[in-house]
Amino acid sequence: MGFKCGIVGLPNVGKSTLFNALTQTAAAQAANYPFCTIEPNVGDVAVPDPRLEALAAIAKSKEIIPTRLTFVDIAGLVRGASKGEGLGNQFLANIRECDAVAHVVRCFEDSDVTHVEGAIDPLADIDTIETELMLADLDSLERRVVALEKKARGGDKESKESLDLVQRSLVLLREGKPARLVARKAEEEKLFVSLGLLSSKPVLYVCNVDEGAAQDGNAFSARVFGRAVEEDAKAVVVSAKIESEIAVMPQAEQADYLEAVGLDEPGLNRVIRAGYELLGLLTYFTIGPKEARAWTIVDGTRAPQAAGVIHTDFEKGFIRAETIAYPDYVGLKGEAGARDHGKLRLEGKDYVVADGDVLHFRFAN
Repeated sequence: MGFKCGIVGLPNVGKSTLFNALTQTAAAQAANYPFCTIEPNVGDVAVPDPRLEALAAIAKSKEIIPTRLTFVDIAGLVRGASKGEGLGNQFLANIRECDAVAHVVRCFEDSDVTHVEGAIDPLADIDTIETELMLADLDSLERRVVALEKKARGGDKESKESLDLVQRSLVLLREGKPARLVARKAEEEKLFVSLGLLSSKPVLYVCNVDEGAAQDGNAFSARVFGRAVEEDAKAVVVSAKIESEIAVMPQAEQADYLEAVGLDEPGLNRVIRAGYELLGLLTYFTIGPKEARAWTIVDGTRAPQAAGVIHTDFEKGFIRAETIAYPDYVGLKGEAGARDHGKLRLEGKDYVVADGDVLHFRFAN
C-alpha cells in the first residue's frame, strides 16, 4: 500500500501547479482564477528510493517496480465552503477518502497572481481552511447524535462507543480545535477513523515559495513551520514553479538544473518523506532476477500482514519470511553472500518488519 493524499488550499496558492509537477501530467488545469479544477484529479506517482536501484543492480533484476502513492487535487476551498460557498461540500467530501491532507500554503509574493483573500498571510489561510473542515465536521456530528443516543440507550455497544467519541470530538470542535487532537486509545482508533472527520486527517503543510527560497524557505514559510511544530504536524518547503519545470525535463538534465538552482533533490522527495513520516509508513523489498519491487506498509506491521500486501494468499498460508537487512544485502553483494555470512534470518509470524528489509515469503498453498 501507499497512501492517498488530498491536496487542499485556497484558490491560487499553486495546488494544481504542484499536482501537475508531482504527477508529471497536465491533468489538472493550472490557471489564475478560482475553481479552475472542476473535478478532483487523481494521480499515482512512483516513490523515488535509491535503495531499490541498488538492490536491482546487485540482483540483476530485469524490471524495477517502485511503490506508488496517490495524490488527489481537490478544488480550491474558500471561506464558507462548509455552507456550500464556491464548490463547497462536493469537494469537502473528496477529502474524506484521503489518508492525509497536504495543505498547500502560499508563501510567495507575486502581483500577477491574485490572492482570494487580498493579502499574503499563510497562517490566516491555514485558519480559513481548517475552520471550514471543522465546521463541516461539527455539522456532520451534530446530525448523528440523536440517532446514536437512541441506539446507545437500547444497549448497542458500538453505538455507545461511537457516541463517546462523537461527544469528545464535539467538545474540541466547539472550542475551535481540530478533531485530530481528540485524546483516544489505540483500540478506539478504527472506530474514530470510521467517523470520517475531515479535521481528523494528519496534516502536511506544503509551503509554496518562490524559486529563491526553494532550499531554505523564507519568513512566510518559517511561520508555517512554527505552526506545524505546535500542532505536531509536518511541513516542507517546495517551489511549485521549479517542480513544474523539472517535471518536463529529460531525466539526464534534471541533476544539472537542480544544482543550478541550489537544490540537491526535487521537492517531490521532501513531500514523500514527510508524508511517510506523518503516516508512519515504511518500505520493504522483494528482490529477484525477474523484478526488484518496493512495498509500503505501516510501521509495526508483522510479517504475515506484510506478505498480505502482495497477495492475501501469502498472509493466509504464511510459514516464514526469509529476511535480509538492506545494509547486509548491499554490503554482502546479495542473497548468497548474506546467507554465507549468517545474515539471512528466518522470521516467523511475530516478526515486525523493519524499513529496508529484503523479504522472501514462504507460504502454504
